[in-house]
Amino acid sequence: MLVTIVLMMCFGLPKDSPTQEATGTVPPGGGKVTFEIEKNDPRSPTGNRITGERFEKAVNVTFNSVVFRSSGQDLTTAGTYIEMTSRFLEPTLLALAALAVRSRIRR
Repeated sequence: MLVTIVLMMCFGLPKDSPTQEATGTVPPGGGKVTFEIEKNDPRSPTGNRITGERFEKAVNVTFNSVVFRSSGQDLTTAGTYIEMTSRFLEPTLLALAALAVRSRIRR
């Protein structure tokens, strides 16, 4: 999980949270209003990637994705792949560690 946190801090978290923009038109004389909501793509940071705020967010995303199976965060493309890989590897490594401890106790 520590490796996942470091990878999320360096590559997975966007520079800032993407904002939503709503645009629409109101027809003259009233009527039905139609809004179109767009969300910008998350962008990788260009400056300092290792900060306390990014560490806290990376820990939050990692624990949510491993324990609750859904982080619900906007991640960069690399962050999405890091999260998918950690969802597969971390439980597998935990199971292997449990088997290793079990075999050591049996002897």
